[in-house]
Amino acid sequence: MPIYSQENMLRIAKRFHNTKRTYLLVDPLQAKHIPVSPTEALEMMAALGARLRERYPKTGLVIAFAETATAVGAAAASLFPDCVYLPTTREEGAGDWVTFLEEHSHAVEQKLWGGGLAERIEAAETIVLVDDEITTGKTLLNMVRQLRARCPALAGKELVAASLLDRLSPENEARLEAAGVGREHLVKLPMVDYTAAVAPLSITEAPAVTGEPLPLAHMALPGAGLPDPRRGLPIRDYLAACRASALAFMESAPLEGCRDLVVLGTEECMYPALVLGRLLEERGHRVRCHATTRSPIGICDAPDYPITAGGKIRSFYQPGRETYLYDMAPCDALVVVSDTLSQDKGPLADIAALWGRDGWKKLFYMQGGRDVWYI
Repeated sequence: MPIYSQENMLRIAKRFHNTKRTYLLVDPLQAKHIPVSPTEALEMMAALGARLRERYPKTGLVIAFAETATAVGAAAASLFPDCVYLPTTREEGAGDWVTFLEEHSHAVEQKLWGGGLAERIEAAETIVLVDDEITTGKTLLNMVRQLRARCPALAGKELVAASLLDRLSPENEARLEAAGVGREHLVKLPMVDYTAAVAPLSITEAPAVTGEPLPLAHMALPGAGLPDPRRGLPIRDYLAACRASALAFMESAPLEGCRDLVVLGTEECMYPALVLGRLLEERGHRVRCHATTRSPIGICDAPDYPITAGGKIRSFYQPGRETYLYDMAPCDALVVVSDTLSQDKGPLADIAALWGRDGWKKLFYMQGGRDVWYI
């Protein structure tokens, strides 16, 4: 198994117009902001899951933080085939939600589905809260307080905060410990002043890109498609659905002559793209995965700066929302994987325009694991 360290898991970027926290910890192996081999990304996420399985074998519920840690949580949960996977969300929707704040973020409100939550907590001996990085632990504690108010049974459960990167100070470690929250991580970061590190950087905003309507053909895939994990489901069911939809796409999509592929997730929908990307790699394609994001990150050409190009595009999920893509690379086929219910193809047109017509030969958009639009 690879050795994970600060050197291969950390780059520092500067947030664009965010005064609450000016820096962003970018993991080049996470397949979010920077394109990477999906196999390498999933191996890293599974390494965190393996540590959890060794120390907390009775994990029955894995809660992953949106949007960046949804795939990390699913990959970690996959090491516990009988557990329930439940990501938080920032998406709108009526229903029974537990709300809490991620105060430093560009979008501060987070939600966790409350339907059946008390029963899921009651059934689990250990509950793991998964994030990509933990800096202060404030968001974790905000959620734990809300969960304890909603579900008193949580008081008798083992609660663990798991992350790829951990830079908690001793004081914040003590706060989590006092709250009854254990910790697990892949890499412990030193207490570096990242605010000062990014202060001298001169950054620009990713430019807005609006594409023209595309001449799309359509085909329907066999199978039930992707379930919505935002209301929680057994991880084995989610894994099976992601794999089945990926295999259906691979059997149906005309990928002949396409060696280099980019597979994109959309916002909170990252794990299905990684599953498809890994299967495509296993069939001999060269694949890179990353995803659209709601995070405004500055563009900069300074040495070792991780985000050197990007664009602002429309969201696949909500009209009027701005999302971003960074560090685009030319490819033979560009594959976008989304679980949105929206039928608006405008965001896909934006992505096609952002890459440029010379940046791809074929374009595919797999929506919900059931429908594929393509050029």
